[in-house]
Amino acid sequence: LLYERHGEPAAVVELKDLEVPKLGDSDVHVKMLAAPVNPADINMIQGTYPLLSPLPAVGGNEGVGEVLEVGSRVTALKPGDWVIPADAGLGTWRTRGVFPEELLLKVPSDIPVLCAATLSVNPCTAFRVLADFESLAPGDSVIQNAANSGVGQAVIQIARASGIKTINVVRDRPDLPKLVERLMALGADHVVTEEMLRKPEMKDIFKSTPRPRLALNCVGGKSTTEMLRHLQPKGTMVTYGGMAKQPVMVPVSAFIFRDVRLRGFWMTQWRKDHAQDQGSVAGMMDALCQLIRRGQLTAPACTEVPLQDYRAALEASMKPFVSSKQILLL
Repeated sequence: LLYERHGEPAAVVELKDLEVPKLGDSDVHVKMLAAPVNPADINMIQGTYPLLSPLPAVGGNEGVGEVLEVGSRVTALKPGDWVIPADAGLGTWRTRGVFPEELLLKVPSDIPVLCAATLSVNPCTAFRVLADFESLAPGDSVIQNAANSGVGQAVIQIARASGIKTINVVRDRPDLPKLVERLMALGADHVVTEEMLRKPEMKDIFKSTPRPRLALNCVGGKSTTEMLRHLQPKGTMVTYGGMAKQPVMVPVSAFIFRDVRLRGFWMTQWRKDHAQDQGSVAGMMDALCQLIRRGQLTAPACTEVPLQDYRAALEASMKPFVSSKQILLL
């Protein structure tokens, strides 16, 4: 799926037949199996993301493929192995590709294909924001907005596996009870709407759950300000997205009297910073695959879409209140 200019995805993305390039000594020929449509993919096509691929570009930053053939100098991969992108910008919305070996990470082929296809962005983000900002212990709690997003669903499950409680904020919607039920089934301790953050009932939650030391924000605007009120003194709020396209507003009192910390996180930057530190990348992937094998981490709610119906997938991924991730089957 190629785009030659930036703009609205349904208008600029086209399905094109291209020749598969010749295999170099350090290259790997990959048959792509499945690739999701993430918000960052849409923003890259629109031209609004901080990281843009040179045009013409193939869409998609995430997905899983099977190795068909390897160049003579490739040592870490062999035909039949499953691989995912080691970094953003690979262009995963394609049936075949030839990539340099260092752009790929091997993943176990005994995990479900949808888990592997959605592994490198959301679960990694969830893993890092839980691990890198506050040292949380079993019994501690975390509060997060957009709890039904891909990252939100992974945070609930990874936290649950570590004995950390989650307070999950979602927007009010027509099918709210169904969503609450789904998040509770994943292991959420509490699910509240943005409106409830202001209500006295929040006090009831804190009878059984300690106030959070960590808040995770991917919305911005009012939702964030309200969430911040429940953070413990000296707690940290990490912003990794801005779906409301509104700034983060913080009352001065939160800084002065509660000394809260505001931090930011971008998975792409983390990968750049750790490019030479293969141990920490391998450790994270290993931990996530173990959780998947044990049934403690599942793929987010997915809608599988054949490649030729890509327009429907692009449009669906941009609709509000869609809790299902669109996955292109390649």
